[in-house]
Amino acid sequence: MTRTLLDTGPLVAVLNRNDQYHDWAKVRMGALAPPLLTCEPVLTEACYLIQRHGGSPAELLRKVQEGVIEVALTLKTEAGAVEALMRRYQDVPMSLADASLVRLSELHPACQVFTLNSHFRRYRRHGRRVIPLLAPG
Repeated sequence: MTRTLLDTGPLVAVLNRNDQYHDWAKVRMGALAPPLLTCEPVLTEACYLIQRHGGSPAELLRKVQEGVIEVALTLKTEAGAVEALMRRYQDVPMSLADASLVRLSELHPACQVFTLNSHFRRYRRHGRRVIPLLAPG
């Protein structure tokens, strides 16, 4: 089964009707089987951006409570691997959320990353493996 790893961009787009990717993200998210896996840094970024654009971050947290979104990575156990990724891609630079999702993709080989972030076209898991994406264009 292909798991979907959820990045910040689609979360924000789904909850912000004014986002240029709102319709695209809403249709795609509606077709995905829950739970969508993510990490706390993605949720933190998304809550900040949703609130900044006048939305309600509580809607996002409700999706976590309902089991639509599942936090599937803890930095307590994965900090070393996440740090190594951030060092490898320091020229990008790679955010904590991006590094956490790349690490999640290593932990879940049959996955796709649902993202709007073009950096994921550059990132590799396990050194050289392309990360399957669900992304526009």
